[in-house]
Amino acid sequence: MARKLGRTTDQRLALLRNLASDLIIHERLETTEAKAKELKSVVDKMITLGKRGDLHARRQAAAFLYKKEANEEDTVLQKLFNDVAKRYEDRQGGYTRVLKLGERQGDGAKMAIIELV
Repeated sequence: MARKLGRTTDQRLALLRNLASDLIIHERLETTEAKAKELKSVVDKMITLGKRGDLHARRQAAAFLYKKEANEEDTVLQKLFNDVAKRYEDRQGGYTRVLKLGERQGDGAKMAIIELV
């Protein structure tokens, strides 16, 4: 059963889409442990689509990810299919790593870093 993260379905989906897009762009994020664990499966599926590389996979990834600029010449989708997927051609899953940090000062939430391996 998936984590609900204290949000409605549409809010949760928007959160995961945004975090997945940001993780592909920056390759490392600091967030709460629960969000990082949930994001891990989402990003692994996106990278698997990137490795497949066909038109259908590109359209599936485009339907999920937000259209953000990765840098001056690339979008998130281009970075996923051209850079990130190429890096993991020989790897069979496990594209992300979650490192636990401890508790946040303000509210005591467990924090973690999620990064691409």
